[in-house]
Amino acid sequence: MSKIPKKHQFIDLSDYGRPIAKIIANTLKNTSFTPIHVTIAFVVSGFIGVFCIVKGYYWLAAFFFILKSILDAADGELARIKETPSYTGRFLDSVSDIILNFIIFITLWQLTEISIWWTLLAFFGIQLQGTLYNYYYVILRNRFEGDTTSRIFENSTPIALTGEKQKHVNTLYFIYKALYGIFDEIIYALDRNAPKGKPFPNWLMSLVSTFGLGFQLLIISLFLVLGIKEIIIPFFIAYSGMIFVFILIRKVFY
Repeated sequence: MSKIPKKHQFIDLSDYGRPIAKIIANTLKNTSFTPIHVTIAFVVSGFIGVFCIVKGYYWLAAFFFILKSILDAADGELARIKETPSYTGRFLDSVSDIILNFIIFITLWQLTEISIWWTLLAFFGIQLQGTLYNYYYVILRNRFEGDTTSRIFENSTPIALTGEKQKHVNTLYFIYKALYGIFDEIIYALDRNAPKGKPFPNWLMSLVSTFGLGFQLLIISLFLVLGIKEIIIPFFIAYSGMIFVFILIRKVFY
């Protein structure tokens, strides 16, 4: 959490893979591997995890989902270490995340007797959760000018940074907006004044961090190894109700 001054650093429950991610990034620092390669690796890990769910290898599925979370942090760490931030990497990371999330939930739908509509509602819910977490987190980072590639609102195509091509940024930005636009608009409509409020307290950010993808995958992994995969979809539908609780707390007190 080096992007944020120490005073405002919080316990990020979704970022448990960061220590190992830093080790991986430092190991790759002087190699030809790029952050994009690491992003591709976490996509592969995610797909292997899905395959393991289908085959009933739930412990292996959990392993590859946790590995995916670690690699998801490692690509950003490698970009920082090599001083190669890019919008290409940022949008590719986000697009890969939402596609994998959708595939995971469709797989769970096929393996349980839960309605497709409840499944889609759960998927919609986890995306709103993640969007609120990212929204508050980016507001916090931008408040202290600790980030160069994340913006509070993605409402225009960014200019390519050194080392990346504008056409790649344009393409990935278009896909990003198509997939995430509705979630961004909903969260903004629910709490449009968040950027104007007081700095978020650390305890609130720690609670909101349970909406982060890393924590979501940890919950999915836990339910899989406990043999209660049927609970995953109902759980995320119910837990999405906390979106309104966190927003209410922010509006009333901060």
